[in-house]
Amino acid sequence: MSAILDFSIFPLDKGVSLSAYVARALRIVKESGLPYVFSPMSTSVEGEWDEVLALVTRCKEELAKDCDRINVSMRVDWRNGPSGRLSAKIKSVEQKL
Repeated sequence: MSAILDFSIFPLDKGVSLSAYVARALRIVKESGLPYVFSPMSTSVEGEWDEVLALVTRCKEELAKDCDRINVSMRVDWRNGPSGRLSAKIKSVEQKL
């Protein structure tokens, strides 16, 4: 079984330049060891259901250290089947171009 969770997280009370906060969350994603894809608007990560949800929680807890209001948007594609879908989905579309 695998879940691909796509999420964005950023504070709402820190002005207009938020890259330092996004980088703090992305560092947690990177250190998790789970496969991920970072893009300008969100990050997609693949793992077991509990793993990916716990990862978002850790990112939120990191930002909550000095942020009073945090926006978290996420969507999940859960599938009863093999892992490795994060890269396979991208390759499948690119092969059809």
